[in-house]
Amino acid sequence: MKRQVIAAAIIPFAAVLALRVTVQAQPTKSVWDGVYTEAQANRGKAGYAEQCASCHGPELTGGEMAPALAGGEFMAGWDGLTVGDLFERIRISMPQNSPGSLSGAQNADILAFMLASNKFPVGQTELGKDAMVLKAIKFEAKKSGQ
Repeated sequence: MKRQVIAAAIIPFAAVLALRVTVQAQPTKSVWDGVYTEAQANRGKAGYAEQCASCHGPELTGGEMAPALAGGEFMAGWDGLTVGDLFERIRISMPQNSPGSLSGAQNADILAFMLASNKFPVGQTELGKDAMVLKAIKFEAKKSGQ
């Protein structure tokens, strides 16, 4: 009985602590810092062609029912959010005919291709597949100071 009471007290505390850490975590990098590699974007290009292009178009310009994934409207829609937010959107809702069917690595590769298509710079480290880590990368339509 005593253990159940302690567990009942600790679990809510842990949830509040996790929430506090999440709320306090602010993006520390930007898409302008080179957050993916060229090799990753190339893998993502193949994955995009296979999984996404039929709806979003081969040039990421969108289709009848799917939004563009490159260009001004896309950039404006995600400006100020995080790469983690975009990764999660892809992870839980794409591809439309089989949401959540792609691996984290496939989603990260496709996201790297999307970043490359939007002319964000290449880096030395691959984009990860952990949404919480990716939330530390701010999606900025324009480079800070420009």
